[in-house]
Amino acid sequence: MKISTKLTFFRELMRQHEIDAYIIPSNDPHQSEYVADFWKSLEWISGFDGSAGTVVITKEHAGLWTDSRYFIQAKQQLSGSEIELHKVYDRSSPSFSRWLQENLESGDTVGIDGWVFSKSQEESLRKQFSSVEINLITHIDLIDQAWEDRPKMPNKLIFVHSIEYAGESVQDKIQKIRAYLKNEKAEYLLVTALDEISWVLNIRSSDVECNPVTITYLLIGLNDILLFVNKEKTLDIKDHLTQNNITLLLYEDIKNELEKLKEPFRIILSKNQCNITLFDALPTSSIVSKTSYIEELKAIKNDVEVGHIRQAMIQDGVALAKAFFWLDANIDTQEVSEFQFSEKIRACRSENELYRDESFGAIVGYKGNGAIVHYSADSTDSAIIKKEGILLCDSGGQYLNGTTDITRTIALGPPDDDQKKANTLVLKGHINLDMAIYPENTTGGQLDVLARMPLWQHGLNFLHGTGHGVGFFLNVHEGPQGIAPSCNGRAKTYLKDGMITSNEPGFYLEGQYGIRIENLILTKKSNKDGFLEHETLTLYPIDKSLIDTNYLDERHISWLNKYHEKVWALLSPHLNDDAIIKWLKPQCSPL
Repeated sequence: MKISTKLTFFRELMRQHEIDAYIIPSNDPHQSEYVADFWKSLEWISGFDGSAGTVVITKEHAGLWTDSRYFIQAKQQLSGSEIELHKVYDRSSPSFSRWLQENLESGDTVGIDGWVFSKSQEESLRKQFSSVEINLITHIDLIDQAWEDRPKMPNKLIFVHSIEYAGESVQDKIQKIRAYLKNEKAEYLLVTALDEISWVLNIRSSDVECNPVTITYLLIGLNDILLFVNKEKTLDIKDHLTQNNITLLLYEDIKNELEKLKEPFRIILSKNQCNITLFDALPTSSIVSKTSYIEELKAIKNDVEVGHIRQAMIQDGVALAKAFFWLDANIDTQEVSEFQFSEKIRACRSENELYRDESFGAIVGYKGNGAIVHYSADSTDSAIIKKEGILLCDSGGQYLNGTTDITRTIALGPPDDDQKKANTLVLKGHINLDMAIYPENTTGGQLDVLARMPLWQHGLNFLHGTGHGVGFFLNVHEGPQGIAPSCNGRAKTYLKDGMITSNEPGFYLEGQYGIRIENLILTKKSNKDGFLEHETLTLYPIDKSLIDTNYLDERHISWLNKYHEKVWALLSPHLNDDAIIKWLKPQCSPL
C-alpha cells in the first residue's frame, strides 16, 4: 500500500473517531528505542525506519519530527511522499507539540495510543495543550485498525544468561531491590523496560533484532515476583524460574493484574518508562514515581562483567582485523559493496563461539553515505567500495561475554588536506575525552566540550551526542549516563566507577564523506583521591594515513602510540594467519 493510500485511509479513521490530529511515536509499550516489527508503526505509515521519530497526521498535513542523526536519511526516505520533514534541533522549526498548538484550533482533539506513550509524555502534552484548549484522548489505537497486514508479536524462546558471565545471581539482585523497596516504604516495583527485566532475571532472548531482550513485564513485590510473558517462551528456563520463585502470568494480563492489587499499597515506577495505560490502571494515591533504580544498578558493571568485556574486545578486534584484511585484499580484484562488507564483518564475528548477533545493524558508509549518521546499506541498494575516498564503518557484536560498538574511518586512497585536518581534529577530541581526569560527581555534559573543542576552534562541529551508555550483552544504547551537550537529559547524570560509555566524536560533509572515531571507555577510579578517569576497552587500530600531526601535540601522539602498542600486544597472539599479522603490524607502529 502506498503511503498516500495509507494516509487517506488513516484520515478516514480519524474522521470517524472525531480526531483532528493523531500522533505516532517510534517506540513500543516499553519505551524501547529499538522495537520489534509488530510496533514499527512509524515506519509503516511513513517509510522512515530510523530509531527515533514522531509522525503527526492532521486533516491537511503529515509531518515527521526527528533529530540530527537522521536528517539526511529522513529526507531521502520521505522523498516523493506528502510527509514533511521537521528538524527537531533546528531552532527555527517548532517541536511537534508546539506545531500542534500553533496549527490546531481551540476545541480540536488530538489522539494517541496510551500503550505506546509514557505517562510523563502525556502530562507534558496535556500541560502544553491546555493553554490553547486542545483536547487529548489516550485510548485510541488507530494503527491497529489501519494496519491490516501487521506482523505478529515476537515469540522467541528465552534462555538463561549464566552467572559465569553475569557475575551476580538473581537472588542477590532481588535482595538489593527489596531492600530498596523497604527503604522507600513501598510494597512493589513495576519494571517495564525490557533490558532491565532481562538484567534482573539473568535472562536473554531475541524478540527485538540486535537487542537480546524478551517482551515481558515484571512486578517485584516484597513477597513475590510476577513475570508477565507468553508462557511458550519460557520452556527452556522453567528450572531457573522455579529456583528464583518467579510466578508466570500472561503478558496481556498485566493491566488486569495491576487493577487487582489490594489497597493500601505503594508501588514504585518510572513515569518516563511506564506507559499511560498501565499507569492509569493503578490508584494515583498508591504510585511513587521515581527514576529507575534498576537502571542505576545495571549501569555499574561488576568486576566479573568488566573482566569479560575486556576479553570480548579482544575477540571483536580479531574479527575486525580479519574483515578489514579481507577488504584490503579483495578491493582491487572484485566489486565489494557496502552491504557485502557489512556481511563479512558479521561473518568474521560469528566465528567466535560466544557470538550471538550484531549489537545494531552495521553502518558501512562509503564516501557521501558516510555523512548519513545512521546509514544502512542493503543488498539491493549499496555503493561499491573502491580504492579511493573515505569509508566509515560503525558496527558491534552481541557476545555472551559483552556488547561491543566501534567506529573506524579509513582512507582507501590518498586523503586530501581538508580530510586529514577534519579527521585529526575528531581524533584529538576523542583523545581529549579519553585522557580526562575529573572529580566524582561530574556529568557527561561537563565532559562533552573536551571532544568538541578541537573542532570548534576551526569552525567545525557535529550534531549528535558524543557518547552513550552500553549494556553487558544487552542494549547497545542504555542509560542513565550519556556524553552530550548539557541540555540533554542523560548528559546530566554523574559518571560513576564501572560505567561503560562510548566515545565517538565525528564530522560530516553532506554528499562527500563522514568521519567518526569510536571506542568504548570504562569509567574507573583514578589514583588521585576523589577523581575518576577512563580505560579504553576497544581494540583496533586508528588509520594513521588520515592524521596530520600538525594538529596534535605530544600528549596526543603519545596516547595514540601507546594505544596502538596495546592493540598489537593483545590482538596479535590471537591471529593465526601470518598474512593478517604482517598486514596489521605496520598499522600499530608508532606515529
